Amino acid sequence: MSSRLSSSIHRLCPLDFDDARALVIFGPRKTGKTTLLVKKFPQALRYDLLMSDVRATLSLNPSLLRQEVQARKPKLVILDEIQKVPSLLDEVHWLIENTESRFIICGSSPRKLKRGAANLLGGRALRTDLFPLVSAELDDLDLIKALNSGLIPQHYLSKNPDRFLKAYVEQYLQEEIIEESHIRKLQSFHRFLETAALMNGELLNYANVGADCGVSPKTVREYYQILEDSLIGFTLNPWTRVKTRELIETAKFYLFDTGVVRHLKSLPQVPDKTREFGNLFETFLIHEIRAYLSYSQSNLKLSYWRTTSDLEVDLIVGNMQLALEFKSTDRPRSNDLRGLRALGQEHSPGQMFLVCQVPQPRRLENGILCVSYKNFLQQLWAGQII
Repeated sequence: MSSRLSSSIHRLCPLDFDDARALVIFGPRKTGKTTLLVKKFPQALRYDLLMSDVRATLSLNPSLLRQEVQARKPKLVILDEIQKVPSLLDEVHWLIENTESRFIICGSSPRKLKRGAANLLGGRALRTDLFPLVSAELDDLDLIKALNSGLIPQHYLSKNPDRFLKAYVEQYLQEEIIEESHIRKLQSFHRFLETAALMNGELLNYANVGADCGVSPKTVREYYQILEDSLIGFTLNPWTRVKTRELIETAKFYLFDTGVVRHLKSLPQVPDKTREFGNLFETFLIHEIRAYLSYSQSNLKLSYWRTTSDLEVDLIVGNMQLALEFKSTDRPRSNDLRGLRALGQEHSPGQMFLVCQVPQPRRLENGILCVSYKNFLQQLWAGQII
């Protein structure tokens, strides 16, 4: 049932070639890359490298791809899960230069391609990323469900998402990533994943995480890089341009999906008005903004602002075009504005929002706009904020 519903959702990820001959699509496993491509390009010649027979045949003889494309002359060729057979990129490179076919190359992990120094088509391919579902792709977002189940399509649309989350963590995060990344300390990496979830959205401290996992700070740094390269999370760097207040210069790390965060923390359903709900609320909104910037092909960078005296603003977009504080409350207090007040005095951002669950928008002091997450997301995806 969920797969049929998933295929009926209109995804916003741009699939435009412009003048390029190849398009590279990366996204975490099960975000819907295959479903999107089959739906949009049903006539394409497609090679699914998750299929063991297809993978084995092309691994042993990559030139078969070249021979078949030359013989069949398809308008479009799709190579699904390219990290399984990176050597095929050499063949794609040759075919781009010598045939009229176009190519879509997709995968769930750029890491193996980078590590193997694979041919990345010499700038001939455009890259786009597919995120889990976003609010603008759903008719009526269920916030409680989104934060607890996450927004991987199968999980969000399922009546029993915990079974799928368990399988996702055990079969993909704890097996496939370990295999592809050649991780030897299996139990340490398992503990690291749980610790990374516990530290989701917190300041990174490699020494403390290493002590919890029984590995060195250097190994912890490598583990975080594996998650980032595998698209399982991203690093949010601090704003470091000091004016008057001394700033924190430590990054944060967010896992890519709130359901995965909850499962790795071994939490039951997280109710509203709890600290854990607030963490998931913040994570959800940050990923909405990341997806919007990616899908709208914006180059604006994201950061956060925090002083050594613990004044903080959750997200800065670009060069202070936008400053955002996220609170899951429906009754914001004056104390919730401390960071935005201080930031406004020091940097005068273009816009400042407190995004929460208030029923109606309010204009507060210092030009701060207090809005509900629904209102904010509607304006965001309508292109009215960034």
